[in-house]
Amino acid sequence: MLGGLLLIEAILLLTPIVVALIYGEGEMIRFYLITIGVALILGGAGVFVGRDADADIGKRDGAIIVTATWLLYTLVGSLPFALSGCIPNFTDAFFESLSGFTTTGNTILDNIESLPFNILFWRSMTHWIGGLGIIVIFLAILPMIGGGGFQLFNAETTTPLKEKIAPKMNEMAKILFFVYLTITILCGFSLFAAGMNVFDSINHALSIVSTGGFSTKQTSIAYFQSPAIEYVTILFMFFSGVNFILFYFLIKLQFLKIKRNDELKYYVIVLLVSAVIIFLSHLDYSNTKDFKGVEQSFRSSLFIVTSCITSTGLATEDYTLWNSFTWVVMLVLMISGASTYSTSGGIKIARLVILSKFCYYEFKKLVHPNAILPVKFNGQMIKDDVMMRILAYSMIYIFIIVVGSFFLSLTGLGFQESLSGMISCMSDVGLGLGQLGPSHSFADVPVLSKWFLAFVMIVGRLEIYSVLLLFTPVFWRK
Repeated sequence: MLGGLLLIEAILLLTPIVVALIYGEGEMIRFYLITIGVALILGGAGVFVGRDADADIGKRDGAIIVTATWLLYTLVGSLPFALSGCIPNFTDAFFESLSGFTTTGNTILDNIESLPFNILFWRSMTHWIGGLGIIVIFLAILPMIGGGGFQLFNAETTTPLKEKIAPKMNEMAKILFFVYLTITILCGFSLFAAGMNVFDSINHALSIVSTGGFSTKQTSIAYFQSPAIEYVTILFMFFSGVNFILFYFLIKLQFLKIKRNDELKYYVIVLLVSAVIIFLSHLDYSNTKDFKGVEQSFRSSLFIVTSCITSTGLATEDYTLWNSFTWVVMLVLMISGASTYSTSGGIKIARLVILSKFCYYEFKKLVHPNAILPVKFNGQMIKDDVMMRILAYSMIYIFIIVVGSFFLSLTGLGFQESLSGMISCMSDVGLGLGQLGPSHSFADVPVLSKWFLAFVMIVGRLEIYSVLLLFTPVFWRK
């Protein structure tokens, strides 16, 4: 399995070679050829050694395969950065590569515009490969795993409620991949129509739809100074935070299923209410008659809220200059995340809505102890074991952020940097506060902190269990 997945990465590494040829950067091709050679050797060895292995994949196998895949992809994906000298330090190259594949978007680069076109494109490609999920893309384009696909899909995509729209997991992966590809193409064309050149529109489409955050510009979307580009970005960030299965229902004209989806309803409500709150908090009330200023303020508010809740991490201005109340709202949205079966990070709206209903009904039971008040979501009654899993997941999520913040502060980071850095990497957002804000990078973060945050990124991207299970003794017992 790991060998086959590495062979796919070798094929994907051909894309930046095409970019290098287009932009006359032929001297860079040898670095990709070396990387492809490494991927082919490792992949071929894996396929050869495991050619007679048992085809059945259990839960333990799924956790090992998924975690190892993301680590191997990151290691191989970091080679072009390191070999080319664009990121000569291995720690930084690994951090940048993992930040790309996990769609976190935190960067150690302070000179993005000076990088070759092919390197910029490979950064964006790492986002797109990891956005939907390496395993999901593998299941979609090479459906050769059979029944084992179920365990791999679940190991990479942990959701509170399973939705099955196809009899086989491979078919569901194909549907998700089709939606993902379609939205990416539409986003690229829309950005081009809004004023971006071809290269920037392709790169930002890969970054936006994967909710990644890497940009071809050091100042992110703010570089373009274009309301049209900002509104297009907002729209496709929002689409990328929607449950992709709902787009399938839209294609099938099953509007009733979309209408009854509680997660979509609360996702829209939280996003709009948060945007209005931030807008009102930093609106210049002494000059409310200036429509241009009011519109720009609302656009900035809507942009940063959408970027936070979808874990995209793009920015249009330095929000660290806003009041601290805005930061609190942003951090809460980063922890929240958007919808399940989307490319966003965070706890996810579905879990938070179910938890909120559960807590509300517990208060009602204090007044009416004999009342039976089942928690329902999307028309389904939530069983007790599902509720316990959601409670456990949310508590572990917050616990990791708290403990991680303490650890980062011990390594020398300030309070703002420690807390926002943990939330940013755990929720795979790419936005930070203080010295990790949009006008800075992770370049000056201590080496130990970078490796710890890299670990946190992969824990957050694989939604905790698949990674942390490997550190429990019971996992390795027969």
